[in-house]
Amino acid sequence: MKIRFMSGNRHKVTEVQRILAPIGVDIVPVSKKIEELQTEDVDRLVRDKLTKAFEAIGRPLFVEHTGLYLNGLNGLPAGLTQIFWDRLEADRFANLVAGLGDATVTAKTVLGYCDGREIRLFEGAIEGTVPRVPAGPVDFQWDCVFVPNGYTETFAEMGAAKDNISMRRKALDQFAAYLNSVRGMR
Repeated sequence: MKIRFMSGNRHKVTEVQRILAPIGVDIVPVSKKIEELQTEDVDRLVRDKLTKAFEAIGRPLFVEHTGLYLNGLNGLPAGLTQIFWDRLEADRFANLVAGLGDATVTAKTVLGYCDGREIRLFEGAIEGTVPRVPAGPVDFQWDCVFVPNGYTETFAEMGAAKDNISMRRKALDQFAAYLNSVRGMR
């Protein structure tokens, strides 16, 4: 089964391909920039992004948004994670969190799928902490500042092994189950 995934982030596309390929889902990357709604309401953000993406290409597709929810900032930056990250980057982000006195964080992915008739959302989350010092490659956004609970390495240090436990994996597993149920109904 082929399905379109709109994302300008090559790391996300590669990760999604690695996770979905073993179950027979072939990802067709669509690299088109969609102006994202700036809100901490991630469900609203994903619905808006998905609607714009569907209008742009007129074909079934999915989009996703992954954000960090810092306990020390009452759940921010949430849907605004990219703005925080672009302004702060790894070292300053880690310093900010260290100054909060609470390094606990939730990483959450909300994936939206539109087939032209309806929109479906799928969510995955994982708890963790922000280390005092970023570790691993810094080229995939905040992976270098997220250590999942029960582990000692950041997502960046884990590399592809993160695919087994990540918030994106959890959302994609729900999405795959939905796709399989739809295939079974035909």
